[in-house]
Amino acid sequence: MDLELGSITADKLVRYAAVPITFTVRSVLVPRLVEGGLGGIQLAEQALSEPYLKDYDATQKPTDWPKRFDTQNWHFVLALSAGQAVGAAAVAVDTPGVHLLRGQRDLASLWDIRMAPQRRGQGIGSALFHYAADWARRRGCNLLQVETQNINVPACRFYRKMGCTLGTIDRYFYHGSACAHEICLLWYLPLASTA
Repeated sequence: MDLELGSITADKLVRYAAVPITFTVRSVLVPRLVEGGLGGIQLAEQALSEPYLKDYDATQKPTDWPKRFDTQNWHFVLALSAGQAVGAAAVAVDTPGVHLLRGQRDLASLWDIRMAPQRRGQGIGSALFHYAADWARRRGCNLLQVETQNINVPACRFYRKMGCTLGTIDRYFYHGSACAHEICLLWYLPLASTA
């Protein structure tokens, strides 16, 4: 596969945003509390009788990120094949106002990762994930965090395949929003120190 990964600056996010992030939700991970949660939470995949389209960009486009956050510590990467953008990723670190980072300078968040629909399953996501993890490691971070939802089962499988561990299941994270029916899942990948 002819794939080139390269950094871009925030002023080039229009090109980044041209890679769609829409996918079809065909199943969800349904939580079952064991002993009211004291025994843990089990997730079981359940097929939907009526699949639907989910577009993360419908609520916040990449071109909006610099308007909402100070992205000077973020890293943006574009995946090109034959000169065409086929994937992209963004990593956020040390950013006041990004509550997922909890003010920890050694925590990186894989803020976004996307592949062109016709190019999914071709290793682009893996290349972007490893690029992002390596960048965060070089930046001095010792933990990479990824947020997704129980409606994105393929992403959950992907993060598990990349070596991440599910660390948080927050059933009320999106309470009061248009996504209140979704459950926040936070995945973590320890990053070995280079020191």
